[in-house]
Amino acid sequence: MSDAISPFTVDIPQQALDDLQTRLALTRWPDAETCNGWDQGIPLAYTRELATYWEQQYDWRRCETMLNKWPHYMTTIDGVDVHFMHCRSEHEDALPVIITHGWPGSVLEFHKVINALTDPTQHGGDESQAFHVIAPSLPGYGFSGKPVSTGTTAQAVGRMWGKLMARLGYDRYVAQGGDWGALVTQSMGVTETTHCAGIHINMPVVAPDPDTFNDLTAQEQGALDAMEFYNRWDSGYSKQQSTRPQTLGYGLADSPVGQMAWIVEKFYAWTDSEKNGVRHPEHVLTKDELLDNVMIYWLNNAAASSARLYWESFNAPNLDPINMPVGCSLFPKEIFRSSRRWAEKRFTNLIYWNELDRGGHFAAFEQPDTFINEVRQAFSSLR
Repeated sequence: MSDAISPFTVDIPQQALDDLQTRLALTRWPDAETCNGWDQGIPLAYTRELATYWEQQYDWRRCETMLNKWPHYMTTIDGVDVHFMHCRSEHEDALPVIITHGWPGSVLEFHKVINALTDPTQHGGDESQAFHVIAPSLPGYGFSGKPVSTGTTAQAVGRMWGKLMARLGYDRYVAQGGDWGALVTQSMGVTETTHCAGIHINMPVVAPDPDTFNDLTAQEQGALDAMEFYNRWDSGYSKQQSTRPQTLGYGLADSPVGQMAWIVEKFYAWTDSEKNGVRHPEHVLTKDELLDNVMIYWLNNAAASSARLYWESFNAPNLDPINMPVGCSLFPKEIFRSSRRWAEKRFTNLIYWNELDRGGHFAAFEQPDTFINEVRQAFSSLR
């Protein structure tokens, strides 16, 4: 099989954009929720507001131009076409880092941090903090191809990323991730130990330690409370995607508003977006930013294919010990949180731990300056 790497340009046919306009205009709306706020999901009034903006004011070509400022490539790994951004630093001794997004995110999450990571001298850092940034789209997500058979688990993706880094000629590198990117990155900490020098994660996936349950800290009790809330009120999407992703896919593939609502509701739930006592995703991200990310899913018809990663891996996460250097950044509105002593049960070489006072699940998207500093600090001892 070819190891060829080909340049790729984000260039959506106008026909696809015209089709979107037609579908938005023909949306059949449900009745309004019977409660106040977002307790039953994304409210009808805001959904109509956002959809109207999408139809009448949003400009995909602006987003396309922004994305194409960086070099994009395609290659085939294990039978799947993999899209990735490869942004090399001008600094010769830059440290290669492969950064992985999750659901319902995309490589778009990293557009605010790439330049600072590759060119720190122009963004508050120095030459010794430079990175070569590789940002792939997960299989079934974004501009990557879609697996046509089962088996593309988070662990399989981690091994694919090891092959990608080898193909790019990187013999030593580090890895970073959140959400599914954290699972993929942690799996690299188990399997890619020859070439991956360390990992940094902003959603460490570890099991709470039962030995601590009679002596919980306030932070640990908060983490357990958040997990209980997630299980009771916030996990319906994961149950559907991990059990019947194909059935879900029909509705989301046919309705742009359905796809938008499915994603944006999670940006409400998982961002640190409270302002004057009111939570709203537009307190941290603009309409354009929210819709740019939705478009990555809609234009690539990725609703079902992205959900299948849940079917493959959600109910059986790999919790093997990781012995390579690990750094963790804990943002307060993350879905799953940990304590340092819980993390140390799995990460035997925890070299960096920091608990932030602002930020949520989409760290690079929400708090880019903080994210940049965390990545720099976490990997500083591995250069």
